[in-house]
Amino acid sequence: MKVIFAGTPEFAAQALLAIIHSGHEVVGVLTQPDRPAGRGMQIQASPVKVLAQEKNIPVLQPLSLNITSSDPAKQLDARTALAQLDQLQFDVTVVVAYGLILPQPFLEMAERNGRLGCFNIHASLLPRWRGAAPIQRAIEAGDIKTGVAIMKMDAGLDTGPVLISEEVDIKSDDTSRSLHDRLAHLGADLIVRALNKIESGCEHELQPQNRDGITYANKILKSEAAIDWHRTALEIDRKVRAFNPFPGATTQLQGEPIKIWKARIPSIDSGSLVIERSPGDIIGESADGILVQCRDQCLEVLEVQKAGGKKISARVWFLANPSAQDKQFSGASHKIED
Repeated sequence: MKVIFAGTPEFAAQALLAIIHSGHEVVGVLTQPDRPAGRGMQIQASPVKVLAQEKNIPVLQPLSLNITSSDPAKQLDARTALAQLDQLQFDVTVVVAYGLILPQPFLEMAERNGRLGCFNIHASLLPRWRGAAPIQRAIEAGDIKTGVAIMKMDAGLDTGPVLISEEVDIKSDDTSRSLHDRLAHLGADLIVRALNKIESGCEHELQPQNRDGITYANKILKSEAAIDWHRTALEIDRKVRAFNPFPGATTQLQGEPIKIWKARIPSIDSGSLVIERSPGDIIGESADGILVQCRDQCLEVLEVQKAGGKKISARVWFLANPSAQDKQFSGASHKIED
């Protein structure tokens, strides 16, 4: 089949490459405009654009697809992009982490003239974790399983019927990065299988989403990064993993910000059941890191980063800063919601 592909980050680029290798023909790519990125804030193309250009696939980068935008420039850009897409000969549209809202005129265009509509790769087992940050929210919530769903898009937020899905386990040491990488690989495999189903006329296999178990994965905000040491060790461990690599869980030591990139629930013999200390107290070193008191027990912090510095072993940091023992990390408000 001939495919229009809309996506931006590396997660989407893996799916685009899989479609190209599958034998389906990608006739056009939509991706977000080039933007400043990295420490030097140099203008960079998205991973999807880089791959499309390598494969000589035409690329469109509209500022918006909203033809009713109050911004005349965005409105013109959207009308131009939709007209260009409508002129292409294609059968189906695949959307993966594009980053712009696809308005009703786009969805209608994708079904016009016998076209088969828009299919989205979503990194959760719908209807759980509809929305922007399903990977992070699944880890933060302590889910033991997640997965990928291939959904036919409609006007709602991730509400369309599901054609195919597959689950994966969330490991106790998974970060958003490690889980992202596994789900990106799975999503690339599933979209090819889904396109083959669509080509074979198997759209009757689309299943409406269950009305039970709906949750929403709100966008991750930097303001959420501060660790509240009055939470349980398990809650803080999940947050550290969910916020790695973005935005990084943060704490402070005597007013100096420190990011915590890696932690774990320690074994009992490491002193993890200390409860007479105050939340945030740095108890001392462990074999691989440092022990920090939480609401219920200690958390073993393994990797830290000072502002302007590099990520280093928490134990190395502690040995270089012996005065840190018996000091207290501080962070978010300690309001607890049980």
